[in-house]
Amino acid sequence: MSKEGAKNWYVVDGYLPYKGKVDDDIFEGHEAIMILNCHDEDAEIFLDIYYEDRDPDENIKIASPAKRVKCIRMDHPEEIGGIRLDRQRQYSLRFRSNIEVVIQYGRMDIAQSNLAYIGMMGYSE
Repeated sequence: MSKEGAKNWYVVDGYLPYKGKVDDDIFEGHEAIMILNCHDEDAEIFLDIYYEDRDPDENIKIASPAKRVKCIRMDHPEEIGGIRLDRQRQYSLRFRSNIEVVIQYGRMDIAQSNLAYIGMMGYSE
């Protein structure tokens, strides 16, 4: 099996932006994690969420099916083990997978009328 991704990923700049919508548009402030599993087997991933001012939430189980992308909204508690993240509060993420995956992070910030979307790869090892 060729290496396609990594087993450990880190996203340090977690910060759920303001939620409101831009005028009457469909855009809503949020953050998302995209997990790409290129392998023939499902990935079992454990997510840890770290905070500035409290103990981490650890070992949140996420399944990423074989040859699929898994998209997770960080403002949807049901997608991250029931954890409700506070908006406009810093956090960081660690992902540990049983097989190699690729993880990308994105944020839609609508705090001003010229909304911004950033996407970046997590750090992997």
